[in-house]
Amino acid sequence: MPEAVVIGAGPGGLSAAAMLQQAGFETLVVDAADAIGNSWRGHYDRLHLHTVRWLSHLPGLRIPRRYGKWVARDDVVRYLEAYATAHSLEVCLNTRVRRVDRAGEKWVLRVDGGDDIEAAYVVVATGHNHTPALPQWPGADGFAGELLHASAYRNAASYAGKRVLVVGSGNTGAEIAVDLVEGGAADVAIAVRTPPHIVLRENHGVPSLALGVLFRHLPPRVFDPIAAAMRRIDIGDLSAYGLPAPKDGLYERILRDDAIPLVDVGFIDQLKAGTITVVPAVSGFEGEHVVLADGSLRRVDAVIAATGYRRGLDPLVGHLGVLGPDGRPTVRGARTHPAAPDMWFTGYTNPISGMFRELGIDAKRIARAAVRARASRRDVSPVLDALRVTVPSLLPAKEVVRR
Repeated sequence: MPEAVVIGAGPGGLSAAAMLQQAGFETLVVDAADAIGNSWRGHYDRLHLHTVRWLSHLPGLRIPRRYGKWVARDDVVRYLEAYATAHSLEVCLNTRVRRVDRAGEKWVLRVDGGDDIEAAYVVVATGHNHTPALPQWPGADGFAGELLHASAYRNAASYAGKRVLVVGSGNTGAEIAVDLVEGGAADVAIAVRTPPHIVLRENHGVPSLALGVLFRHLPPRVFDPIAAAMRRIDIGDLSAYGLPAPKDGLYERILRDDAIPLVDVGFIDQLKAGTITVVPAVSGFEGEHVVLADGSLRRVDAVIAATGYRRGLDPLVGHLGVLGPDGRPTVRGARTHPAAPDMWFTGYTNPISGMFRELGIDAKRIARAAVRARASRRDVSPVLDALRVTVPSLLPAKEVVRR
């Protein structure tokens, strides 16, 4: 029986497992997929980390310099594989945990088609992008064109010469729109419900998200005016192109909606060149047309919905009372929920300072918290032994007390 089990073999799970193992815990990583870093393998081909390489290392292994300043998707996968090897992690793939239950002082992981796994400590790291969320638009079933979630998009090869509408103006939607233009799509539009905050990927040689590391502890009332001034100077007014500056603050939106800014990787240039058109949000479908929020119809061959993901945690831990109304854990990092002692969560936020960096920080915090929890258990055991001798009828049998 492993002392600790980590659910998820992505960057969050691997880094947590490495730090637990380094702290002396016998640790097992389980994942439903057949490969490490499976979610990264499924992203679109042109994806790169939006955080610079030197801000993206996981603890205990640096990303090779040969991967460049902005690490590509395939190199991220190579790095995660190398990370598991470097830390000698025991990873059990094709192992889907459907539910985690509390049994006394241990956790029991119910595994589909296999034996239950018991452990004293559990880390849940199934990922921020777990279950694609495709809106239930009226008329979508009768749409004559192609409708797919962005998770199924790989590259623009099959969309050359076609009219494509991308729904959603986050980083995924904007980058797919650029990819479609560069790949030869005849017409590319992006449907926007709420204008995004936009930052340059790099400004005068300084990665913009590096400023997120610097300013992340500032309150929104201080951070947001700085971010707004930088947008006015660096990007200017995009109202003429359908993207006015948002009325709320950049950091305010992150804290409220978990929505990080759009990091520009060519989107602004295509927008100004007229090769990407901003249109209102989608309200439904009619035959081969998309119905937009202003009542207009747009004829397209394909709709790519960059409409986000759900965390998919309800079947796994929803019964424990650890999730908020949005389906995300109410605790993260070193904190545990009162209803779930010795269970930690990592990777369910969208930090402005970069996901990989925060996952590494959380991994170290979780390992330290687990060390404290184990010490607490061991400190209690001698007291229980003494009490068992003096008042045995009031205590459970010795063999059920974990040391």
